[in-house]
Parts: sequence; structure tokens; C-alpha cells
Amino acid sequence: MSVNNNEILYIYDAKFTNPNGDPDEENRPRMDYEREINLVSDLRLKRYIRDYLMLKGYDIFVRLVDDKPVTANKRVKDLKDSSNEWILENWIDVRMFGATMTVQKDNKTFIGPIQFNWGYSLNKVELLEASITSHFSTSETATQGTIGKDFRVKYSLIAFSGVVSGHRAEKTKLKAEDLNLLDDALKHAIPNLVTRSKIGQYPRLYMRVEYVDKETILGDFRDYIELKTTVDSIRDINECSLEIAKLVDLLNENKNKIKNVHYFIDERLELNLNGMKVTFEEAFKDLPLKMVN
Repeated sequence: MSVNNNEILYIYDAKFTNPNGDPDEENRPRMDYEREINLVSDLRLKRYIRDYLMLKGYDIFVRLVDDKPVTANKRVKDLKDSSNEWILENWIDVRMFGATMTVQKDNKTFIGPIQFNWGYSLNKVELLEASITSHFSTSETATQGTIGKDFRVKYSLIAFSGVVSGHRAEKTKLKAEDLNLLDDALKHAIPNLVTRSKIGQYPRLYMRVEYVDKETILGDFRDYIELKTTVDSIRDINECSLEIAKLVDLLNENKNKIKNVHYFIDERLELNLNGMKVTFEEAFKDLPLKMVN
């Protein structure tokens, strides 16, 4: 089945955790300090998706072995079949996100049909800094462990925007089944792949709007939602809500271009339509909805 254009809105939150450490800033959470907004790179989100695909038994091109990245040359040097057909059939992340590799002196570039912008927090974010002490000494003569810093956000509600290009999907042989796996990954990856620095993150809302053609693009869905809160500094999902009237209007005005809306929503996230609390299904009742299990 041919893949058409899709657009994605993905929201998850982070509570007393580090969503995306910046190695140039002592691994502090990435921030836009002028706006007090938490940032998360698209590469961090793709890492979650790739790790989930590996957990489900899929082979991928960009991967870690023993927690160390494997170079592209190492991944391809032992290939018995280095054809584009083999690569695209066997490496799902290349079908999704593309890749650049050199195979037998031949440079191959696949432009990925699935792309995400950097995520950013919808709320202003405060950082928490703490000292940590390891239980292991740095040498045989030392009597105590090393002291370091631990940086976390107090609370961050992070929103991503993504696009699936139908034309590029043809080039990488992206399948409709791959998009179903993407849906599953964005629902299950973050809570199932926790580490010490990442625990405390939960997906709250996902929408993949599937269009009827390979031309339609409506724009960044984050521009059509607004965070509402009655407190100065949010600490929990129960202290805020999302006003989605502009997004509902946008999609309803273009419903003839929409084939399906694939979605999930956490029951703790409150949605408002012109100030009134609604369910996702009530808000988008005029559109064809498909819930992600």
C-alpha cells in the first residue's frame, strides 16, 4: 500500500529527570535560557524509536553495541548483499529516517521520509541541580567515591512536530506497516526503555494525521495548541490542560484531505475546546479516528 503524506503531534512529559543532556554543558538538560524552555533534539527521539524497534526484534542500521555506537563502515563492510533493495528491506530505520553510508567505495544516501523538528517544552522549565557521590573509589588508595553533578528538570511538557513525506517514502520503500510500528514506538518506547536519567517520562498525546495524497501539509500542529494552567510553576500533568480549539478548526476545515487520524491520549491529560473540558473523541468527532493500541 502506498504511503501518503502524514503530519505528527507528539507530547510527553518529564518529571525530575533529564530528557536530553547537552554534553557541552556538563550534560545539563538542553535549554533555551532566554525563554526558559526545555529543548530535546530530534536525534534523541529517533534513538527511542530505534531502541524500541531493536527491542521488538528488528535489525537497524544505526545502533549501539555494548553501549557504544557502531560506525557506518563497520555496519556495512561485511555485507554479502549491498544492494539498495537489501538495505531498504532489512534496515527499517533506513526506510524511516534515511542514512548515508559507503559500501565498496560507493556512497549511498537515503533521504528519510520521517522527520521531526526539535521538541520544546510548552511550559517554562526550572532546573534542579544536585551533587551525587559514587560508591566506588577512583583508585585503590582513595577512601571514598567521586562527587559529581546531577541535573534534571523539575517538570517539562515536551511537544514534537513531525512529517512523513509520501514522495520520499516511495524512494525508501517505507510501508504502511512501518508507520504502525512508529505509532507503537511513540506510545511504548519511553516508558519501556527507562534509564536512571530518563525515568519519570510518560507519553501524553500522539496524533498522526494521514492525508489522502502526497501533497498536503497543514503546518506545525504545535502552533495550534495552547497550554493552560492556574499555577506559576507546573509540577504535574494535573496542573495544566491543553486548549485545542484552533487545531480542531484546522483539521475540520481540511477534513476532505484527511484519510485517518491515528492517536492515543493519556487519561490524565485534560483537553479543552473553547474552555470546555472534552475527550479527544468528542473534540475530533467529525474526523475518521483510529486509536493506537
